[in-house]
Amino acid sequence: QVQLVESGGGLVQAGGSLRLSCVVSGSIFGISSMGWFRQAPGNQNRELVATSSRDGYADYADSVKGRFSISRDNAKSTVYLQMASLKPEDTATYYCNAGVRRSRTSNIYVTKWGRGTQVTVSS
Repeated sequence: QVQLVESGGGLVQAGGSLRLSCVVSGSIFGISSMGWFRQAPGNQNRELVATSSRDGYADYADSVKGRFSISRDNAKSTVYLQMASLKPEDTATYYCNAGVRRSRTSNIYVTKWGRGTQVTVSS
């Protein structure tokens, strides 16, 4: 089974920083894009925070540009989200996802999700 496990969440004061990590494990034969999404309390939708292509091209939501930075270590099947200048409105459960290739003979990538890590920013 493929697993994505996030870590690094916690409680931080406004203006502070956190670094989230997400490790992909299991029987995989490649990872394409990796990304971070978040779901705020009381919101049913997950919103895109940042994505990274395999070659490192990054894209960000306007609300986090200049404050958050996504990076990845392909050798470790890990994606990171460095968050700075955190605001109370960044409070959410943060989920990572990744496109994973599960077959040596097929070029199909399936999106997998982690279970999330809570980030709470106090004012």
